[in-house]
Amino acid sequence: MSKHCFFQLSKKYGSVFTVYFGPKKVVVLAGYKTVREALVNYGEEFGERDSLLIAQEFNEGHGVLWSNGDSWKEMRRFSLTNLRDYGMGKKACEDKITAECHQLLEVFKKFNDQVREEISRVIGTRQVQVEDRKNLPFTDAVIHETQRLANIVPMALPHKTSQDVTFQGYFLKKGTTVCPLLTSVLYDETEWEKPHSFHPAHFLDKDGKFVKRDAFMPFSAGRRICLGESLARMVLFIFFTTLLQHFRFTPSPGVKDEDPRLTPQVGFTLIPPKHKICAVCSKRPPL
Repeated sequence: MSKHCFFQLSKKYGSVFTVYFGPKKVVVLAGYKTVREALVNYGEEFGERDSLLIAQEFNEGHGVLWSNGDSWKEMRRFSLTNLRDYGMGKKACEDKITAECHQLLEVFKKFNDQVREEISRVIGTRQVQVEDRKNLPFTDAVIHETQRLANIVPMALPHKTSQDVTFQGYFLKKGTTVCPLLTSVLYDETEWEKPHSFHPAHFLDKDGKFVKRDAFMPFSAGRRICLGESLARMVLFIFFTTLLQHFRFTPSPGVKDEDPRLTPQVGFTLIPPKHKICAVCSKRPPL
């Protein structure tokens, strides 16, 4: 079942509903308030991972993504320590970063000059540093808005209830599979002024300063939030800012200057279709 089907079901049946994958019952959570309540406020009750059969056979219950209990806690601590010490994201983060960098270069076209002007004014020609982010609010807003709209991981990996729980008036037995629908959070019409449009102002206040939004959950939330979030955010910022510092991106010769098609292709993640663009090297400091 596609993310679009789940999204339509959430509009029809509300923020908590049940679907069946064959005989398997799955409870879907939709909308910012419901997903946050479950993953954050009820973190213990919804904090276990419902391992896929193929993952059980391949990993034998090990691995930070699919394990539970003390084993998961120990592996999570170990993984976070190594991510901090060595900055290594491995394949899962690499796929996400690659897909989002591609999306960044496609979707922001109409904001090209504004981003480049801010980078030139704040950084000039020196090397970009992570600390520059706080002084580049518009650039940071464009990156966040791209992640929100790109929505390349529309559903969090399946959770399961660790105990019997009553949630929003519904009784869920221990071991119930739960699927948080991240698409419904990132496109929640009660949280975003223009949920289906590319609108960097979602992350800016009236004075142009960057504003963090609680409904920004491309990495999920709660106990099972993506371990590589900090690394991915750092790399996306450095890659994107460095590219815009040294290149101007334009449509390829013969390609009409129009908004790129962003209908995603389905794979392990959702990625935009391929586009032909030109990267023009700046032989002098950015504009």
